[in-house]
Amino acid sequence: MYFANTPSSLSNYFPTILCNSHKFNRTVINNNLLYATFDKSSNDEPRLLSSYDFEVMIQSGAAFATRFKSDDPVLDRIDREILGRSPGNVVPGGWCLGESGNHTCSVWGDSNVLRPSLGARRLEKRIVELLSNGTFQSHQCVVE
Repeated sequence: MYFANTPSSLSNYFPTILCNSHKFNRTVINNNLLYATFDKSSNDEPRLLSSYDFEVMIQSGAAFATRFKSDDPVLDRIDREILGRSPGNVVPGGWCLGESGNHTCSVWGDSNVLRPSLGARRLEKRIVELLSNGTFQSHQCVVE
C-alpha cells in the first residue's frame, strides 16, 4: 500500500522487491538502465525527450528512456531505426526470416535462436561499464 501513494511507484516497486529478496539481492546493481534528462530548474520530473536527444539517448546504452510527448516523431524514429518496426506491424524478432520490408515475419525460424543486434551490443557495453567501474558492490542492496 505504501507504493500506491508514492511518486513513480512502478519504478520503485520492483527494485524494492528485488533488493529485499535473498534470492536476487546480490545480483542487483543500482542502475535502472533508464535514459532521462532533467532541466536545471527542476529535478522533480524528467524533461520531455525529442529528436534532438536521439543520438545521445542511443549512445547512452540505456535499455529504456522516458519522457516523451505523445505521438512525438522521435517515437516513430525509434520504431524504425532501433526496433526495425514498420508502421502497423509488430517489432520483428530474431526468428523472423522473411524478406526485409513489410513481410519480415512471413517466414519464421526457431524462436529459441537469439541474434543480438547493435542495441544488444550497446546494452552489453553499458552493463560492462557498470560492473567494471569498481563501485558496483557498494551500490548493491545486500542486507545481511
